[in-house]
Amino acid sequence: MPDLHQRIASFRGNVFPRQAELYRRLAQDGQQPQALMISCADSRVMPETITQSGPGELFVCRNAGNIAPPFSNMNGGVSSAIEYAVMALKVRDIIVCGHSECGAMKGLCCPHLIEGMPNVKAWLRHSHAAHSVVTQLYADTLDDDELIRTVTLENVLVQLDHLRTHPTVAAGLAAGEINLHGWFFDIGSGGVLTYDGAKARFVEPEADAPLPVAVTGRSRPHLPVALTSAMAAE
Repeated sequence: MPDLHQRIASFRGNVFPRQAELYRRLAQDGQQPQALMISCADSRVMPETITQSGPGELFVCRNAGNIAPPFSNMNGGVSSAIEYAVMALKVRDIIVCGHSECGAMKGLCCPHLIEGMPNVKAWLRHSHAAHSVVTQLYADTLDDDELIRTVTLENVLVQLDHLRTHPTVAAGLAAGEINLHGWFFDIGSGGVLTYDGAKARFVEPEADAPLPVAVTGRSRPHLPVALTSAMAAE
């Protein structure tokens, strides 16, 4: 790892001095990231680079397969990151970002690739729904590469569903304070597809338009008001 040592020295000597004031402010005032991104641990997927985010702008949780387990599973690190981002950091946007050529999704579709990896196999159970949807609906029409890509896209939607089981996220959505986003990053082209909940499909975002939202938070009437209105209607 001598090259990493050199890069650390380069950062400290060349990069940090140009951003010293920003880092000083972040150290003093804390972080206020714009969004939480749950992305894959794949070394080719760099959330801060893809979004061109600087220090303090993006709260990132990375794992194999960009998975957000359902709340009932209480999978420590990911669940804790979600809870902290929503409650402590007050993020208003949560992004699940899948990507092309994902090793986790290949392992999900081709189990022989992860033989001897019991932890990986157990972790990928949180993506079984994506594999089931695709194989039951499309398997006869897709070749192997298309199958893996389609499962990867479906997996993003499954993880968005899982996010909604987390109490902090559910409450934020109900209060209209949180939006959920589903992205797919293509490593070869550098393109990003975003899931448009209104159109129920992945689309290419338009340069001058707001990014599509997968699940939009919608404010609800305060419970006593809703009950009063219902009683008055009876």
